[in-house]
Amino acid sequence: MRLALATLLLTTSPVLACGPDTDCTVLDGDRTYRYYMPEGLDGPVGAFFHAHGYRGSAQGAMRNESLRAMADRLGMAYVALNADADDWNLAHRPSEPDQAEAREFDYVHAVIADVATRIELDEARLISTGFSAGGMMTWTLACGMSDTFAGFVPYAGTFWDPVPDTCPTPANHIIHIHGTADSTVPIEGRPIGPTRQGNVMEAFQMYATHGAFDQPGQADFPHGDACFTAMNADDIGLALCVFDGGHSYSVTRVEWAIEQILLAL
Repeated sequence: MRLALATLLLTTSPVLACGPDTDCTVLDGDRTYRYYMPEGLDGPVGAFFHAHGYRGSAQGAMRNESLRAMADRLGMAYVALNADADDWNLAHRPSEPDQAEAREFDYVHAVIADVATRIELDEARLISTGFSAGGMMTWTLACGMSDTFAGFVPYAGTFWDPVPDTCPTPANHIIHIHGTADSTVPIEGRPIGPTRQGNVMEAFQMYATHGAFDQPGQADFPHGDACFTAMNADDIGLALCVFDGGHSYSVTRVEWAIEQILLAL
């Protein structure tokens, strides 16, 4: 009996032990993610979910000490999502240009449910963010999971072309950040193999119509040039914040954007 119990503990313990340095598994082990929980937080905590760029990983994203320090300052958990292979499984991606629907929603729902078994999660304060290909993932979640996240901070990435006609879930806060001189993911997009990156302005026009963002908004952007903002009747904000630069990532800008969304909740 003692041998059987010891064997069971040895078998199950590695599955339970995960965090910033070890993968957590979901969907019967088919997908993984990592998370970081700042020390000394009491009660339910919000979380930001970061989607890495092309050929990145949750492991690499979790090694970004600036993102972990941002979690400490915000008092939020940091969840690093992990793509299946090199890139996110999104509609019209270059490897499957005829794929009409994203296939990442079940994965993200599973990650949120799993995180909630490990920490006391405030599910009213979940933010989705990501850079480059991760920005494309973030826009996809904004369109299909806005009823799950409190807001979205896509950075230098939007949908693959064509931009959807509308979204199946209600509009929510989006603050998009982009460099005006970005040549890797230009605001107008560019061809990539058999498809092309979507046009950020087309995505904004679609989402503005979808969410009835027809009232002027105001936002000072202390870490860039300007924010072009609009509000709807529900006091939800849509903003494009630009800076004079290329395809470069700034945790400072992301932190500012997350703070703006949290203030609006």
